[in-house]
Amino acid sequence: MSPINRLPPWFRQDIPDDKALDLMHLFSEFGVHTVCQGAKCPNLGYCFRNKKVTFMILGETCTRNCKFCNIGTVLNPKQNRPRLAQEPSLISQVVKILGLRYVVITSVTRDDLEDRGARHFAKTIELIHGVNKEIKIEALIPDFRGRISSLECVLAARPFVVAHNIETVKRLYRDLRPDADYGLSLGILSRIKELKPEVITKSSIMLGLGETEQEVIETMQDLKNAECDILTLGQYLAPSARNYPVKEFISIEQFKKYQDTAKAFGFKSVLSGPLVRSSYLAEETSGELAYV
Repeated sequence: MSPINRLPPWFRQDIPDDKALDLMHLFSEFGVHTVCQGAKCPNLGYCFRNKKVTFMILGETCTRNCKFCNIGTVLNPKQNRPRLAQEPSLISQVVKILGLRYVVITSVTRDDLEDRGARHFAKTIELIHGVNKEIKIEALIPDFRGRISSLECVLAARPFVVAHNIETVKRLYRDLRPDADYGLSLGILSRIKELKPEVITKSSIMLGLGETEQEVIETMQDLKNAECDILTLGQYLAPSARNYPVKEFISIEQFKKYQDTAKAFGFKSVLSGPLVRSSYLAEETSGELAYV
């Protein structure tokens, strides 16, 4: 299947306005990172204008090489450790300044760290709760190489939602996620429920990478078997020419069909559409659910 380069008309987005630019300036001033900027998200203008932010912790460099991702990759990151140590505090200060009530935190993958970055997640969550214990936090975590102690560390900080993205169908993992494992990702979601049954879990599938409809349905079934509560489905867009090419633009009608299928599987909340990303409208997507 040949790559496709021209975007359908529904991907046209407004350029960032003054409100969005002010947020970018604030993030730069405090030295905090967002996946919105790092991943070149098409929703950046809308989200920043409405103070919807996904913070990215543990630096700007990942230890893995997912073909769809725009984040820089290196096996042994030489991070500014004093700066990283300040990251949880800096993010909590930004949260306070912006008056956020729902915060999404994700990270680069750090296989070079003993706990894979779990304590950094927990510290960030704890300091944000220190600003206001009523703030709801969604933690979008890596697989931690399956380390249960790392999962327990994050869960102990009481995030409202714990997300881990399956990203794509099983057949495409070798090409797209050579350092990840489909079964391990499903296992992470299952283990979260085993450790803390009341916590809300979430995952996301990118479409347009060459998957078939049947493979998407099978992935939904696998996620449901892992007791995943929330599912998002969105169109993959190659962030640069060096990334994995787009194989297909999924129609709006097909996204609606996938949403109906996911709801029939029994997911508690589903968001499906071309511009949907894992953290897009995160508060609205989880708003009808309750953490016990």
